[in-house]
Amino acid sequence: MKTKILVTGANGQLGKTISDLYLHNEDDLEFVFVSKKELDISDKAKLTTYFEKNSFDYCINCAAYTNVEQAEESIEDAFKVNAEAVGHLAESCSNSNTILIHISTDYVFDGKKRTPYSETDETSPINQYGHSKLEGEKLIAKHFSEYFIIRTSWLYSKHPKNFVTTIVSKIKENRDLTITTSQEGTPTSCVELAKFIHHLIVSQNKQFGIYHFSAKGQASWFDFALVITENFQAYDRSKVKPVDSFKSKAERPEYSVMNNNKTQKIYHHQNDWKADVAEVVKTILSNN
Repeated sequence: MKTKILVTGANGQLGKTISDLYLHNEDDLEFVFVSKKELDISDKAKLTTYFEKNSFDYCINCAAYTNVEQAEESIEDAFKVNAEAVGHLAESCSNSNTILIHISTDYVFDGKKRTPYSETDETSPINQYGHSKLEGEKLIAKHFSEYFIIRTSWLYSKHPKNFVTTIVSKIKENRDLTITTSQEGTPTSCVELAKFIHHLIVSQNKQFGIYHFSAKGQASWFDFALVITENFQAYDRSKVKPVDSFKSKAERPEYSVMNNNKTQKIYHHQNDWKADVAEVVKTILSNN
């Protein structure tokens, strides 16, 4: 009997990465990928009907409002997708005995700490995106207990648009880069996050709750950009200039490195962030 898995937000970078890795490569898993156009999770009536007509063992929720800057102005839109819709999805999963795997963020923290954040640390978002994602977490917990909430950080992949694909395109144009040094976090590859999600499913893990997942190590966005440039021998790295901070609508946590100890008890395959970046940049270049 195949394990049936619904993936919402299929057109986002994580949804596309899960499809790349597993859509045609898994005998025991049957994936169904739906984009917002095919299933808008903020439409409660359609969502309810969809779950009544279809049966799933797991739902991986990759649907999210991810524009941190725009969320400061479009607060209602951010909360509609990241909170309200997540509550509807949790309700549908609960009613149909579907295990929910939901992707959350390091931005639920205020960044005032100077040691990695664990799952039990107090949440205190400092921007509307973080507030909306935290509200989504709370609504899941309110509806049922069979869920995995995975908080991750600084996600990137070969699929635009993210920090890596943006920097790679600017390097190819031989552009000067000005990158902030004021935030510390951990760049995390969608490939590695997808592998962790896959592990939760195939291992039939039932230790539900909140997990932190990122690569090993930490970096500023400036460090991140420099490591990307290492893959381009012709590019003059002195063209990458550090800047303390840049003007933005949204305040961002100064420090959002995550403690992965809980995750490492059930999964032992996290890499150093630099190795993962090199792998993804290599893939981008070979695809071009």
